[in-house]
Amino acid sequence: MEEIKPDDIISHPSHYCEGRKYEPKDVIADWDLDFFLGSAIKYISRAGRKPGNSKEQDLRKAIQYLEFEIEKEKPDGCSDR
Repeated sequence: MEEIKPDDIISHPSHYCEGRKYEPKDVIADWDLDFFLGSAIKYISRAGRKPGNSKEQDLRKAIQYLEFEIEKEKPDGCSDR
């Protein structure tokens, strides 16, 4: 994984890069995570760092994606809804 420079709002947003050695997208790819687990990593990594999003909001989003992953692993694959 290459070291990142937090200078590009589209490719390398500061809420994922600033003060970090690796971006979440690189960790997600290296660990071969699926969408739900990758999304949880993304929200955990930016928690409290993205303007307009509270730390609690991002952590709740991460929890939601972890719950989606748990639901996916159930034998019938159906939700309780």
